[in-house]
Amino acid sequence: MKKPRNIRSSLRCFTFPLACAALCFGLSGMSRGLDEGLISTTVAQESFIYEFGLQATYLDASQQANRLSNITSMVHIGSIPGALIAFLLCEHIGMLWSMRQLCLLWLIGVVIVITSTSIGQIYAGRFIMGLGIGQAGVIAPTYLAEIAPAHARGMLVSLFGMSEYIGIMVGYFSAWGAALHVSDSTARQWIIPQSVQIIVAGGLGLSSFLCEESPRRLCKAGKLDQARRALGRLWGLPLEHEDISIEIESIQSQLEVCQGTSMYKSWMTSLKQLLAVRTNQKRVLFVVSEQLLSQWSGANSTTTYAPELFSLLGLTGQSEKLFVTAIFGAVKFLASLLCAIVLIDHVGRKGSLVSGVLIQLVAMLYIAIFLTVKSASDGESVSTNRAAIVAIVFMYFVGIGWAIGWNSIQYLINAEIFPLHVRATGSSLLMCFHYANRYGLSKAVPSMLLEDTLKPKGTFWFFSTMTFFGLGWAWVLLPETAGRTLEETNGLFS
Repeated sequence: MKKPRNIRSSLRCFTFPLACAALCFGLSGMSRGLDEGLISTTVAQESFIYEFGLQATYLDASQQANRLSNITSMVHIGSIPGALIAFLLCEHIGMLWSMRQLCLLWLIGVVIVITSTSIGQIYAGRFIMGLGIGQAGVIAPTYLAEIAPAHARGMLVSLFGMSEYIGIMVGYFSAWGAALHVSDSTARQWIIPQSVQIIVAGGLGLSSFLCEESPRRLCKAGKLDQARRALGRLWGLPLEHEDISIEIESIQSQLEVCQGTSMYKSWMTSLKQLLAVRTNQKRVLFVVSEQLLSQWSGANSTTTYAPELFSLLGLTGQSEKLFVTAIFGAVKFLASLLCAIVLIDHVGRKGSLVSGVLIQLVAMLYIAIFLTVKSASDGESVSTNRAAIVAIVFMYFVGIGWAIGWNSIQYLINAEIFPLHVRATGSSLLMCFHYANRYGLSKAVPSMLLEDTLKPKGTFWFFSTMTFFGLGWAWVLLPETAGRTLEETNGLFS
């Protein structure tokens, strides 16, 4: 097995065009992070709760939970068709124009949300936001994997997951600042933080004009000279350099195999190849099991419903909950930064994932035990208060484990596993499944926490069980792909 190159070689590979691509496409993960960070805090602010009836007396507890979950999950519903749109657009207009139109859709959705006067308009705006945000999870990791040198691919693709936490952190602190300085009697308390998304979406769309098209997409379109020039600019190498020639020949070789077996440019043929060919079936089952175990381990819900979950652990006071939630976002960002720079290419994919899931499992188990003991106790005591503080600390460890484990690895695996002729199709269908699970989780958690269903303790025992199965999956099934080209990585699943 090839050993990953050291960290310095990964850092030396950056040229200005590659850095622009890394910033534009890597930071597009902020789209999801900003939404999660902002909506989790927005629905906890008094101004928003009052304006859109989240605690209306004419709704019972179940109906209130349903309205809350509808608002938070509407972006995930929009992300499902968004992921499918991404495949079609990548095939027809390329990666760069696909990035620009997703930023435009995101902008339109945000404007609809911040001008909302009814719950229906909130739903519509967040659905349109999802159409744009859902495309980012397909386009950005695939693009970054296709332009990256093999020894730096893990770090580059991990930027997408890391930037999600930049977005979460910005969203959390924006909402916390608004809660401190803007009266809760005015809608500006939630509109001002939501408007941050306009700046980010506009900046990403404009920065895409500094990027190069994916050389693999250019080869697939028969534009070999353009592909060679693009790769030379991205890697900072002369066009006749051996590494450029080897990479182009490797891409051409795979495309020739695909052309010999099917009309790979047909969408339906590509879908048939993905679902009917045995080696591709193995890939699909592999990533579907990965998505089920990662999403239902519950760590995503700690982001979406962070203020409510911290309240369950004993925190009181709106500003205190928002502040602790903001720090939560910062901790996860630092953990993902550590993973992107140090772990993912140096330790490897398998080591990073096993370490992260193990941390998450221990933290989930402690919180589940704490909530079980707390529900059986008669009242608060000194020991219970101390245990609650430890539980809050372990909630941070849930975020750390998720950041260096599943969240950093899932996009990388998805981008590496499929051969070029079905990569866009596979990534799109996989992200549809990803967003469907995220929707299911965000929709289910408020109801799971109710006293007449699983209750808080049962919810965390469920998450602990899924995390345990995820640890077994990572240990037994995940191959090491660090240091390999995309074409070599595909061979691991053949």
